[in-house]
Formats: sequence, C-alpha cells, structure tokens
Amino acid sequence: MRARRSVTLLTFAMAFAATAALSSCTNKPSPVPSSSPSVDVSAPLPTLTPKLTPQSHPKPKPKPKPVNPYPWHTKIVSTTFWVGEIFDPNASDGSQVISTYDTNWYANYGGCDGVIASNACGTEKRTSSNGYFPLKMTPKQNPFYLDLPFDDINDPGAYARRGTVIPWAKSATYARNIHNPNVSLMKNQWVELTKGGATCYGQIEDAGPGQYNDANYVFGKKNARPANKEYGGAGLDVSPALNGCLKFAELDGDTDHVSWRFVPTSQVPAGPWKRIVTRTPVEE
Repeated sequence: MRARRSVTLLTFAMAFAATAALSSCTNKPSPVPSSSPSVDVSAPLPTLTPKLTPQSHPKPKPKPKPVNPYPWHTKIVSTTFWVGEIFDPNASDGSQVISTYDTNWYANYGGCDGVIASNACGTEKRTSSNGYFPLKMTPKQNPFYLDLPFDDINDPGAYARRGTVIPWAKSATYARNIHNPNVSLMKNQWVELTKGGATCYGQIEDAGPGQYNDANYVFGKKNARPANKEYGGAGLDVSPALNGCLKFAELDGDTDHVSWRFVPTSQVPAGPWKRIVTRTPVEE
C-alpha cells in the first residue's frame, strides 16, 4: 500500500507542476512597446468636422444684345440746318422757322437754335463741354434733330404709301393711324448716326433736303443713293448739336459724309441726346 501511495503522490505532484507551468505561460501579459503612447480611455472622443467642397456654379450667360432690324445707309452727304435758319426766303422750303411737321417750330423749340446777329439766326460751333447744347438759349425740345427726304404728312405721294413703305407702320403703335392725316409716322423717330469713330443719335423733326418722297433711299435695304441732286447730293440735314457730336469739318457745308440707320426707341443709349426727348405731335 505505501508503494502505491507514493506513486499516486508522485503523479499528483507532476500534474500540479505541469498545470502551474501552463498557467504561467497562458496568463503572462504581452510586452508593451516603450514607444506606444498611453491612451486615456476616459477622455471624450474628438468631434470631426466634415470638409465641405465648394460647389462650382456656371456663370450666367450674358443677355444677347438686341438686334437692330434696320439697315445702314453709308457714305451719305449731310448738310447742317437749324431752327430759325432762313437760307432762301423765296423758296417754299427755304426757312426753318417752320418744319413740315410743326408750323410753330421756332416758338415750340424755344427760339433760334444758334446766335442772332443782324436780325438773322446763325449757327454756332457746339462742343462736348455742355453736351453740344446751344450756348445762347435753352431749348424746349431735343437739340439733336435731323430730317430725311420722306414727308408722310404733306407730300400726297408719300402719305398715300406710307403704310406700305415705312417698316414700323403696321406695328400696334402706328397701324391705327396709317390713314390719319393728323398723325405722322416719321416725326420723333430715332436715328443712329456715325462718322469716323463718333456715334450719335437724333430725332426726325422735319423732311428734306430737296426731296420728300424718296422711299427707295430712306427705307430701302440695298444702300441706295439719295434722289436729291442739290446741296452736294445730300441725303439728310443734321442739327448743330449733331454737327458737333459727329465732329463735322464744316459748320454749314456739304462735304461731310455720315452713315445712318433707324433705331428702335428701346435701343437708344443714354447720352446728351436724351436730356430732352421731343414727344410733341404734328402741329399744322
């Protein structure tokens, strides 16, 4: 019995030693590298702010520039006329005291559009210093005026066909007055003029020079030449304000050439020509 008990004790001792060794091997902590930072698990987690990428928006396209529907008339001789001028007292159209659209033009405009000397109304040089306005008087109407050779009130032939040849005649604004002899479809209309590098604008306030039913030139699309053979073959007269604005070489000559076209009222830009806009109707 002692021998068996010794064997049992020996077996038990060996088993205990093996278990202790195994336990020591299993529970041994893993070494922590000395370079690893300590982490405070009690500290709150940082709040992460998302990075926003700005969205690219395409630039809005610029609005297209309005298209002027009227053709240019180029290299047209222009003379100069002015309210109050009397260049031929014996001619039916030799005085600018009246216009074909206004028998009281002189008074309605405000007097001589120039300088009175020796009881005559003469012209004067205009400059940009005061917007090409008169130096000796204050106009009541637009000093940027002109004429074209189509009288749609007093010339029977022009009046008879104005509803056909005038491009804007059938628009809502004018159609109801095509056959109204007291309403002009030409008066107060805007014209764009260029000469060299200058561009200016004016309103139609008379008819001429020399011709009063030249629809082929005034409204044609093929850049026809004026029918007028007088005054150097001029196709229009311009006021002293337009003379200065366009930098004419002569104050009262027939050697200056311009290009011109009608322009819708909505397309007339700001400028001295809009300080006073003439809106008066025909006055017989």
